[in-house]
Amino acid sequence: MEMGKEIRRLRTDRGLTQEALAAALNVSPQSVSKWECGSSMPDVQMLPEIAVYFGVTIDQLFAMTPEQQMERTENHIYSSGRLSEAEERQIEQQMYAFAENPKYEGQAKTLLTKLYNHQAEQYRLLATACGKEAVEKTGGHREAISELANAWGSYMPDWNVRNHHALIEWLSDYCRSNPENRGALMWLLDNLIDDRRLSEARQWLEKLAIIDSTFRTAMYRYLIALAEGDGSEAANHLQELEALEGQEWCWAVTLGDIYTQRQEYDKAIDWYRKGQEIQPSPKYIDSAVSIAHICEIRGDKAGAVTAYREVLHLLKEEWGIISGEECDEVERAIGRLQG
Repeated sequence: MEMGKEIRRLRTDRGLTQEALAAALNVSPQSVSKWECGSSMPDVQMLPEIAVYFGVTIDQLFAMTPEQQMERTENHIYSSGRLSEAEERQIEQQMYAFAENPKYEGQAKTLLTKLYNHQAEQYRLLATACGKEAVEKTGGHREAISELANAWGSYMPDWNVRNHHALIEWLSDYCRSNPENRGALMWLLDNLIDDRRLSEARQWLEKLAIIDSTFRTAMYRYLIALAEGDGSEAANHLQELEALEGQEWCWAVTLGDIYTQRQEYDKAIDWYRKGQEIQPSPKYIDSAVSIAHICEIRGDKAGAVTAYREVLHLLKEEWGIISGEECDEVERAIGRLQG
């Protein structure tokens, strides 16, 4: 019904009769009439031809709103492996067209960023696979190992490579202009701590504390004290963090992350499970993936397989995802562990 209305709108906007449109598409006028009144729909193979004739996308023929089209595109990106060049160009063109409207510009540019990040991640996976072969075929040549480490996101010993000063400066400027944006402040703190710019981190943390009354302030106080090497202060803040109640589910997952980095894996798993338990639906897969990684680190392949199967269960029951790259990646991990 909606497609018929859209075809009628496009036809009348062009000042075309049903007969003229029928002639252009090589169908009968009766077929066009049936489409427009909703008693039948064009054959699926005709949709590209109709879309080209009117200069619109196939999604527009279904009268999808820009928000619906962008949601559909995002789902397609996340459920796919590396997109073909033609698919990437098509999504680019569609998003840039949406971005011409100020109402959709921010959302469209965000989706473009997701597209480019997705493609970069897929190429990184390809580089990792090629890099492993390169190391084997070159007998462990230094350059091959270096490229593999880079592809795999390895720690970089060179400060000039690994520091985040450009991102920190950009985020600092943004946070000065937008002091109420908690997310931006947290990204700034994360990068300052990683670069060991701890005096600056403490100054920005006080700004976060003004607008944040959650566990996050205690978490950053712990992380800064830990980075400064003050074990006593760090322990006090960790106790404070654990004692908090009534927090959102990611509080427990954060404690899971902290105990993982402390190599206290049993405690970490307990906190991850608590986070999974108190998280409202739809539940994310992060806790189960973290448990799988811990099990692999410990050499517990059976435990890792169980955790990965929990990931598949969550994808299916919480998100309705039963196929696509998200499931395939987990299946590959299970196959690797059982191989």
